[in-house]
Amino acid sequence: MQKQSITDLIRAEILALSAYHVPDSGKMIKLDAMENPYQWNETLQQQWLENIQHAALNRYPDPAARELKQALRTTMQIPDGNDIMLGNGSDELIQMLALTFSGDNKILLAPEPSFAMYKLIAQVAGMKYIGVSLDKNFNLDMFALLETIEAHQPSVVFIAYPNNPTGNAFSISDIEAVIETSTGLVVIDEAYSPFADHTFMSRLNDYPNLLVMRTISKLGLAGLRLGLLAGATQWLEQIEKTRLPYNINVLTQMSALFALQHYDIFQAQTQQIRQDRATLLSALQEHENIEVWESQTNFILFRVPHATALFEGLKAQGILIKCLHGSHPMLDNCLRVTVGTPEENQAFLNALENLI
Repeated sequence: MQKQSITDLIRAEILALSAYHVPDSGKMIKLDAMENPYQWNETLQQQWLENIQHAALNRYPDPAARELKQALRTTMQIPDGNDIMLGNGSDELIQMLALTFSGDNKILLAPEPSFAMYKLIAQVAGMKYIGVSLDKNFNLDMFALLETIEAHQPSVVFIAYPNNPTGNAFSISDIEAVIETSTGLVVIDEAYSPFADHTFMSRLNDYPNLLVMRTISKLGLAGLRLGLLAGATQWLEQIEKTRLPYNINVLTQMSALFALQHYDIFQAQTQQIRQDRATLLSALQEHENIEVWESQTNFILFRVPHATALFEGLKAQGILIKCLHGSHPMLDNCLRVTVGTPEENQAFLNALENLI
């Protein structure tokens, strides 16, 4: 009997996708992935190592991560009456949400351009994805968005607040209108909340169809891969059914718990990044042939006449940023640079000056 081919066995939707590509940064200055550029000082590193040396690596971790959840509840100021579930990064939480609602041609909706994983995970999970373009200023196009929500009644709406890759925070009243109009679930993705002025976490008890998603990656713990979803028990107890057992490993649980006990250090780093963001933004705005957007994240979006050439030129000088040209029509000739240390930011600006 003849063996079936790969194309016979694999879903057509998967065959049509391209895998998410993460470039090798090598020894370049890495300003492409919205990471906190600061490592822990030697004293804190030593305390952490002493802490995790007691990890029982021969045992499975606490499947409910109870101690870590309590620390996150306090640190993230999650309102009473709401539950928490954890994921191996926000990506796993998005996947769990998509798996919970997939089937029967269920719809996941998000503004565009936004976080690429909303669309990719929806397609992988077998959901129908609908993207609604932002307006020319990268704000929510409320007429188009509310009209699409009313017409298609999506099961899940994702809103990144602030938005990636544009960096802006949408109007609070606009997001409230989306939540109030939606008959399904609305997930506010607050990955960049450490750098923003507002949050919807405190609004969880105001809306029965609202969930808030956070991550500790941008805070300075990207290597731990830990995200959290907060909201009403009636939602989370269903989404929990899609979570694989022991998804948060013992080293992540112990390390994150230790880090949260030193949260003031990360707050100081966040404040430094916000100050450096303002300096970097001002420097970019001085170039008349660069279009720059304000940001409430730890990165800045800007447009140049020839983005791909500039991106390659920066790489040749040892600076890696993100080229968004070709990813969405609204991002033609756009680049995104993460706010690094003052020295890294200056190296980027020097290289840019040589090329622009």
